[in-house]
Amino acid sequence: MNLLDLLRTAVGNTFRSKLRTTLTVIAIFIGAFTITLTSAIGTGVGNYIDGQVASIGDSGSLTVTKAVEQSTDSGPAKYDPDASTQSVNRGPASFGYLSQADVDAVRGTAGIRSVRPAVALSPKYAEHGDGGKYVVTLSANAGELRADLAAGKQLDDDSRANQVILPTDDLRDLGLGSATAAVGKQLTFAVDDYQGTEHTLTATVVGVQNTSLFGGGAGANAALTDAMQAAQETGKPASIATSYASATATLDPGASVTTVKDRLSADGYTGQTIQDQLGQFQTVINGIVGVLNAFAVIALVAAGFGIVNTLLMSVQERTREIGLMKAMGMSGGKVYTLFSLEAVFIGFLGSAIGAGAAIGVGTVVSDVLAGSVLQDLPGLHILQFAPSSVVTVVLVVMLIAFLAGTLPARRAARQNPIEALRYE
Repeated sequence: MNLLDLLRTAVGNTFRSKLRTTLTVIAIFIGAFTITLTSAIGTGVGNYIDGQVASIGDSGSLTVTKAVEQSTDSGPAKYDPDASTQSVNRGPASFGYLSQADVDAVRGTAGIRSVRPAVALSPKYAEHGDGGKYVVTLSANAGELRADLAAGKQLDDDSRANQVILPTDDLRDLGLGSATAAVGKQLTFAVDDYQGTEHTLTATVVGVQNTSLFGGGAGANAALTDAMQAAQETGKPASIATSYASATATLDPGASVTTVKDRLSADGYTGQTIQDQLGQFQTVINGIVGVLNAFAVIALVAAGFGIVNTLLMSVQERTREIGLMKAMGMSGGKVYTLFSLEAVFIGFLGSAIGAGAAIGVGTVVSDVLAGSVLQDLPGLHILQFAPSSVVTVVLVVMLIAFLAGTLPARRAARQNPIEALRYE
């Protein structure tokens, strides 16, 4: 018998005991179905994050925070009059607020061209004409990031004009119409100063952005940020120092990001690129997908024992048949190959059906989520099936099936033809 004949015989023998084979295939189906779905989640989220990073490009900037020194004893830290007393303690994510002295120290780091501290803007409301007043979240210095635009252009931090970029969700309530129609219109922002006096600022809508990982609120360019910060701090006593949660450092052209990070670290600061920050999201996603895959592997291991049981029973039931085949000249190697092919076929059957079902179900679920729960994150398809990943799942399951079938196949190959023919 050649390989093709062995394959045909193996496929036919697989369905001798339909119920036993079906139950084994179902066990493999569950594992393959789960692994295919979890791999698709990792692919979908990974592609979305990569797309977000690609859309902003290499901004040549670092987000700088101050590291919190972990005391080796239980005593209080020594007082530093130039340091901010504010900090956020969240275990490994703990960081201290930056004082003006810290901002100046970061600005003096070699390789850094400029530093803009993170400012909290607190507009009371925004309005367009007589369309009504609405509460709008406004991010400072938003021109440092490239927005995923639905219309218009990016913020210009070099412009002296006040500019704002709005999310698509804010257009209707503010009476700005469509994304294209909103570009070029004027918005009035109201903000209270330190004494509670209201100030108003006017800004031009230069762009409309889709919601993304970088937020979906309105963003201000440098000119609007500085003007609103100045309005907010009007009347503020000089004795009250300002502190910042972070600062954005723009690097000199050609400066090494790694080198600048090392210099900041030596001075007690942490610098992260956008890619670094999104990499943390990816690490969490990969961890979750890994745990889910582990459960699927457990199901596949259980299915492997099902294959062992199925083929051992088959070897026992076909003892006389094996003896007859060997008596007619079939070698032990071909008998081994025959039963190994049966195991591999069972693995292929379960994995192919499981992967196919996962693709069908996952595609429907992904489309539904994209049009409902995830509609505010355009471009995010939570489940994406890469052909290479699907093929890998099928091949891995077939390998597990082959390994599971090794013991029954060896037992069949070692059958003594005389004793096998006498078997009752």
